[in-house]
Amino acid sequence: MANFVFISPNFPRTYYQFPKAWKEVGGTSLCIGEDPYDSLPQELKDSMDEYYQVGSMMDYDQMYRAVAWFAHKHGKIDWLESNNEFWLEQDARLRTDFNITTGDKSDSVMRYKTKSNMKAFYEKAGVPVARYHLVSTPEAGKKFVQEVGFPVIVKPDGGVGANATWKISNSQQLDDFYKQKLMVQYIMEEFVPGYIVSFDGITDQDGNIIFRTSHVFPDPIMDIVNTKGECFYYSVREVPEDLEKMGTAVIKAFGIKGRFFHTEYFRLTEDKEGLGKKGDLVGLEVNMRPPGGFTPDMMNFANDINVYRIYANMAMFNKGLYDTDRPYYCVYVGKRDYINYQYSMADIYRKYGQSICMHERMPAILGIAMGDEAYVARFKEEKEIFEFMKFAYERKPSVERRPEDAPKPKKAKTK
Repeated sequence: MANFVFISPNFPRTYYQFPKAWKEVGGTSLCIGEDPYDSLPQELKDSMDEYYQVGSMMDYDQMYRAVAWFAHKHGKIDWLESNNEFWLEQDARLRTDFNITTGDKSDSVMRYKTKSNMKAFYEKAGVPVARYHLVSTPEAGKKFVQEVGFPVIVKPDGGVGANATWKISNSQQLDDFYKQKLMVQYIMEEFVPGYIVSFDGITDQDGNIIFRTSHVFPDPIMDIVNTKGECFYYSVREVPEDLEKMGTAVIKAFGIKGRFFHTEYFRLTEDKEGLGKKGDLVGLEVNMRPPGGFTPDMMNFANDINVYRIYANMAMFNKGLYDTDRPYYCVYVGKRDYINYQYSMADIYRKYGQSICMHERMPAILGIAMGDEAYVARFKEEKEIFEFMKFAYERKPSVERRPEDAPKPKKAKTK
């Protein structure tokens, strides 16, 4: 019986399905987290054979002792994973220290952990990428801007998602940027005009893609975070031919085996010298884990499959081919509490109840980028997802509250 250690199984909420699927295919499901066992939802308790609570998953010594306990009690650890961008380096270190051979170790994980390292692999696959500069001195930054022009994008080289990412559009903003105390290495990139499309899926242990799909992100996550805007994206029923060809080449260049992958590209909305013509693809960045939030569940709803089971079968038996004709488009609509919408939850369910697959309050850490309240729905026709989005986002014809006007949590009364 193969031993699977899964880290942070209760975030996001639906990640309990990873240990659950492993247990269902005959493995031993071992989980590590910070929350007390009694506080865990029953669906997560049922998915585990054993749970080890640590005081902090940031403390490597505690994480090491947790894995050591599992190894002592259950024998060799066959698979260790969090499927979470934040823990990728720690996952690799644990695999290295316990000689877990199914997955990247410390000497290889950095090829897809830093944005600057990713560029070389995109180029190896023949994919154009934006020019960049690792932030150092103001003089070097100004020289880079002279080469590529304003605007430029700045973000942490090893950052997760769009946190601490913004656009610099003029010399004053550039000067202000260098006045900040940067705690981590930043990367500066030329601006690419386009919207984001992703090539997502799972590879088997030999590097073959056994599931693939694509999502379209009409609005940059960076803009959503910085403006507290609404998050809207959707999966497509057919992966565009150029994206599939390019995405497959990128996965091969990275040498990805036995993992989920989420790779991102700009679809140019205008010609960009040195990168391509309008409609061409430009490499952005990669995340070698499932796409964020409830996107794995969207994959399930769109295709009538179970990606958690596909992953478990791949890890346990190196099998997991899926059978689907991609019957649906699946859309994510994230709403903001501070916006005064025309239609209530009841209105949305009354009109679209049969199409809604999930309706959730988003955890605060995900809500920054994905909205406070989320609807996931599926439709046969592409036009229907835009009709649903338009209905859900319609505002009342009154003055809209600003983010800073949103209701603040009330303090508990003390005796």
